[in-house]
Amino acid sequence: MTNSTLRDLAGERILVTGGAGFVGRHVIGALLGAGAEPAAVFSAGRSGDAPGAGVSAVRFDLADPESHVAAMRAVKPTAVIHLAAIAHPARARADKELAWRLNFDATRSLATAIATTAPEARLIFAGSAEAYGRSCAEIDGPTAETAPLRPITAYGATKAAADVMLGQMAIDGLDAVCFRAFNHTGPGQSPDYVVSAFARQVARIEKGAQPRKVTVGGLESRRDFLDVRDVADAYVKALAKPSFASGERALNIASGAARRIGDILDALIAAIGGDVDVEVDAGRLRPDECPVVCGDASLARKTLGWRPAIAFEKTLSDTLDYWRREA
Repeated sequence: MTNSTLRDLAGERILVTGGAGFVGRHVIGALLGAGAEPAAVFSAGRSGDAPGAGVSAVRFDLADPESHVAAMRAVKPTAVIHLAAIAHPARARADKELAWRLNFDATRSLATAIATTAPEARLIFAGSAEAYGRSCAEIDGPTAETAPLRPITAYGATKAAADVMLGQMAIDGLDAVCFRAFNHTGPGQSPDYVVSAFARQVARIEKGAQPRKVTVGGLESRRDFLDVRDVADAYVKALAKPSFASGERALNIASGAARRIGDILDALIAAIGGDVDVEVDAGRLRPDECPVVCGDASLARKTLGWRPAIAFEKTLSDTLDYWRREA
C-alpha cells in the first residue's frame, strides 16, 4: 500500500471511545501527529475529559445504549475507534456479568448505533489476542488470524464474541475492522499489567522508596510484547486505508517474538545495577495460562504496511523512566 492510496485524516471526524485511557491517549496523539485536525478528534468517556489540546470531549457511558446514539448524532463521525472496555483479564474474571455487558453488549449497541446513525463510518474495534486462547498452545509457531477463536478466560470470551459479531455485521455492510492486539505496554500503563508493575517496583527501589525486593507472579510464561505507540500507529494506518477486503477485517497486531517474563524483569533490574531479590507471590499467578503466546502479523504488514518500529529495549527504558517520574 503506497501513501498515494491513503485517506487524508485531515478530512475525518474521529470518535475514540476510552480516549482518556492508556491506549486512547497514545492513539489520539498518533492521530494528531498524522494530520488529524484536533477539533475533529473526539474523546468519548464518562469523565468528559479530553487528553490533548484542542481535542473535544464527548460524554459517553459505555453501559448506556442511548449514550451511544447521542454520541453518534453529536459527533457525526466518519470513523470510530472503540477502545473502551473492561481491559484487565483479572477484573473480567472477578465480575463476568459486567465484563459481558461492557465488552460484548456495549460493543453490539455501539455498532448498531453506527450502522443506523453514521452508516458510512468505519469502526475499528480493539479486540484481543486473548480470543485465541487454547489455539495458541496448540499451534507450532506464531498464531495467525486463521486460527480458531478458543478463549480460555472470561475476558478473552467477551472479546472473541464481539469479534465474531462484528465480522457478521461487516458482511451486512458495516465497515468494521477488528484488531487482535497482543500484549502491548509502554509509558503510562497501569501497574496492574506485568511490565508496568515490574518497572514501578524497580523505579521505587532505585529511589529508596521500597526494599530491594520485587514481588512477582509467574516468570516462565512467554508473551508477544510490543510498544503501545506501535499499536497506536496501526490504528492510524487502518483509518487511512481506503477500504478493506473481506479477508482483511481481522488483523493481528503483534511483534512476532515471544519474550520470557523473567527476562523482562532481569533487564529492568539490570538497568538499576542489579542486587534485587525476587519473591514469587502465588496470588499473582494467573490461572489457565498458555505457556507461549506469539502472534503472526503478516496480514497487517500486507494490508496496512504496518510493522513494529520501536525496539523493545526502548519500550522498557521509556516505561522505567515514566515510573522514575511517577512512582
